[in-house]
Amino acid sequence: MTDLLLIRITCPSRRVAEEIADAAVEQRLAACANLEGPVTSTYRWKGVVEHAFEFVLWMKAPESRWSQIEALVNELHPYEVPAIVALPCAQTSAPYAAWVNANTDS
Repeated sequence: MTDLLLIRITCPSRRVAEEIADAAVEQRLAACANLEGPVTSTYRWKGVVEHAFEFVLWMKAPESRWSQIEALVNELHPYEVPAIVALPCAQTSAPYAAWVNANTDS
């Protein structure tokens, strides 16, 4: 097991996803970010089933950066309750883990 996280955030637009990605990488909270989409999302919000096109932002970061990334997303994201989830990286190559840590000041 590594100390790295793969963080997934759904965003309402490419612009929002890019703004969060740029800020996280510039502030050295995440080593890199990938953007996918649009994807179709189905969810219940305030008792109503909703459908929306969203973009998925993936970031790679050390676990020690989680609270800072969560705060950044909550600051920049327009949703009342942004979907921010983190998956632990069970395995990564040693050179990649070193690169992530070097680029996040960990």
